[in-house]
Amino acid sequence: MSIDLTGRRALVTGAGHGIGAAIAAALAEAGADVVVHYGRSAGPAADVVARIEGCGRKAVAVGADVTVTAEVDRLLDQTASFLGGLDILVCNAGHLVGRASVAEMSDEHYLRVVEANLGSAFRACRAAIPHLIESTAGRVVMMSSLAAHNGGGPGAAMYAAAKAGVRGLAKGLAKELAPHRVTVNALAPGFIGQTAFHDTFTSPEAQRNIAAGVPLGRGGTADEVAAAAVFLASDGAAYLTGATLDIDGGAWFR
Repeated sequence: MSIDLTGRRALVTGAGHGIGAAIAAALAEAGADVVVHYGRSAGPAADVVARIEGCGRKAVAVGADVTVTAEVDRLLDQTASFLGGLDILVCNAGHLVGRASVAEMSDEHYLRVVEANLGSAFRACRAAIPHLIESTAGRVVMMSSLAAHNGGGPGAAMYAAAKAGVRGLAKGLAKELAPHRVTVNALAPGFIGQTAFHDTFTSPEAQRNIAAGVPLGRGGTADEVAAAAVFLASDGAAYLTGATLDIDGGAWFR
């Protein structure tokens, strides 16, 4: 099935690198114009914009702290102004922050993890809702995780809880927005190799062991997650809402 998103207007948070960058590029390759949000990755975000423009689509990079309401509201205002509206919101921004057991976790660490993952999705969705309701093809794609299903790796319990919250938010918001024909779904990636996430928080040996334990025998790629995101943004997924798609090579069978 060929997916055509020509004329659609998209915002991808956390799109300066990794999975977010792959999603932004894939949306553009399918025909969408894209606002590339970044937190600290201004240089890489500019590269993503250049790649999108190379596809003949409009793009701009906008920096914002997605844990701050005023900055998220500004991000959505700039997005709607640049694109002339909004059809697709991909809430990809998130962060493990650091590995810490619950017994040793500070309140500061707990709050940083929750705000970076669940709070950022909540703020982006809240600010985007008026624009999505005006769209004739409103789509929200949130980024959960395999950790939401299995509790995550060592020191990632709060990250797992926050990502489970993202999945719950997607389901609840799907009910709220269904009368407006706006769909809301989540992706739950498993081990996605060659990303800053695992290069920062997972040793090379641990990455090899995780990949070896995946039923398909390898880690996933950012492009494979992006393909699922593009599908959820498409007309082919118009009757799919409140769902979570597991992109994990069979690591979690339900």
